[in-house]
Amino acid sequence: MRVGVLGVQGSVKEHMDKLKLIKGIEAVEAKDKDTLLTLDALIIPGGESTAIGKILVDFGLKDAILKLNERKVPIWGTCAGMILMAKHIVNDERRHLGIMDITVRRNAYGSQINSFKTRLIIPAISENEIEAVFIRAPYIESVGDGVRILAKYEGKIVAAQQDNLLATAFHPELTDDLSFYRYFLRLNS
Repeated sequence: MRVGVLGVQGSVKEHMDKLKLIKGIEAVEAKDKDTLLTLDALIIPGGESTAIGKILVDFGLKDAILKLNERKVPIWGTCAGMILMAKHIVNDERRHLGIMDITVRRNAYGSQINSFKTRLIIPAISENEIEAVFIRAPYIESVGDGVRILAKYEGKIVAAQQDNLLATAFHPELTDDLSFYRYFLRLNS
């Protein structure tokens, strides 16, 4: 399976390193639309959503990602990636990809200094607690029909799935746990 990490900004290397640990995965850093269109799955990493959103438009990557979604290719957005996927952003008038029926709040847990780690129990993902790293993290304020809430932290939605789309407010790539990767890759079957 050919799995790409959108390689324009953010935690690209960390996602690539995790994918390389999974047997049968060809990890690809996707920096152009031609590469994007060859993928069996795509991860949109954390970073700065406004900067990534601008790059998506300026380099024609947005249309390629929208085509992947039309083909029901699994797409996973972590942190900023989740913001980019959201149909609505509460504290920002921009709409980037708008492919997932969620409403998110950017920097919901505060600034960089308010970043934190915690452990979450997410039965759909793992029988064990999962470490979750939140860095200037968003959260999901509401979900539309057909969106499955996977995890909450202090009453706020921090992980969700809608068909082929997965979104996490936190950074699984910064932990040793591959559970979210394995779950994501099963969306392709």
